[in-house]
Amino acid sequence: MNASATRKIGPVLATFVVANNMIGSGFFLLPATLAQSGGVTALAWLLGTVLAVVLGGAFARLARQYPDMQSPDDYVRPALGRDMGFLATTLYWISSWVGNNAIAVAAFGYLVILLPIDDSPAVRLVGQIMLIWLMFALNLLGPRGIARFQSMCVIFGLLPVIAVLTAGWASFDGDIYRAAWNVTDQSDATVVFSSLAPIFWAFVGLETGAMIAGVVDDPDRNVPRATIGGILIAGVVYLVSSVLMMGIVPASEMAVSSAPFALVAGKMFGAWAIPVIAAAAALKATGTLGGWMLVTGESGARAAQRGMLPSIFGRLRANGSAGWGLLIVAAAMSAIVVITSAPTVGDQFRVLIDMVVMLVVMAYIAAGLSLLLGAPGMPSGTRERLLGMGALAACGLLVYSSPVKTLVGALIVALLAWAAWRGFGRGAKQA
Repeated sequence: MNASATRKIGPVLATFVVANNMIGSGFFLLPATLAQSGGVTALAWLLGTVLAVVLGGAFARLARQYPDMQSPDDYVRPALGRDMGFLATTLYWISSWVGNNAIAVAAFGYLVILLPIDDSPAVRLVGQIMLIWLMFALNLLGPRGIARFQSMCVIFGLLPVIAVLTAGWASFDGDIYRAAWNVTDQSDATVVFSSLAPIFWAFVGLETGAMIAGVVDDPDRNVPRATIGGILIAGVVYLVSSVLMMGIVPASEMAVSSAPFALVAGKMFGAWAIPVIAAAAALKATGTLGGWMLVTGESGARAAQRGMLPSIFGRLRANGSAGWGLLIVAAAMSAIVVITSAPTVGDQFRVLIDMVVMLVVMAYIAAGLSLLLGAPGMPSGTRERLLGMGALAACGLLVYSSPVKTLVGALIVALLAWAAWRGFGRGAKQA
């Protein structure tokens, strides 16, 4: 057997890689955000899963056409040109570190339960900033150190949460769930539609199956299986956990909680379980934050090497860490913490994930257009056009369901990034 073939991963492992990349901070904090609307958001989970499957199918097809792709530029530039390749890559990179802020919000929301401090907006602001810089310092130790830390967090962080999800049904109260079905003054359809953007945060990462196509055995068959399978696993986990938790704790309590999983554990097992679950959730979210900061540094370095970001982002230390790039990112994340500060953790979390989803959707739109239009030497067939149209329709629905100010903000970020690249960067020199 070829030595390189033995290093390939099969469809089952690839499926769990995709699922793991989607089951993150949303798992721990989205219940508080969605409790502001009610149990009717279960229908939004079903619709969001369908949209994610459609987009996953588009990315699986792109993986067949560009098996060695590592960033959006690899599949966007051939079909749409370098400007669109730049925008897709840069917006995706920006969304990754803005999303890190949402993970920091979730992590500190659980940490504050374990610390002898008040859960006030000022305390959360300082705590989130400290957590960001702690993960920055850890990333300076290099990829190997952060990978070990993340692995430990996954192992010890998920076990108690799995216990809640499996044992929780004994505490499920149908009356509590029915009473919280719709706690707004809007119709069910309106609530479902307006919940799509925050719910889709849970599916950001669906494209990772396509991004790792080069290390998947028989990618033509297994990347589509891993992508769709991973999306379905994540969708089921999120749907089940959301329904379960809203049937244990009243929506009014859940909505103002900074640690909804710990709150549910306390209702199920007693006060002793609250710090245990809080510690587990904080550990998992902190590990996710450290890992995604590593991804942000590496993706920024690749973008800089392609001339899409200033060269400082491409400077790597001897141990492989993108020190200078991460320093700038950590400073920007700290500024976002201040800008998005809100009365409750759920409110702040929603602002951040709405921003991330809109930036990511712009990169997904480029993927749909790439399939629809095709590239020189790689014409678009009927299947590609259908998948491209499906991806564009899914993106259109997500855009339409998002707050107008979020859409305007994302467009401003895109225009400023493009103008800076064309006016001052290496993009101008290549014109």
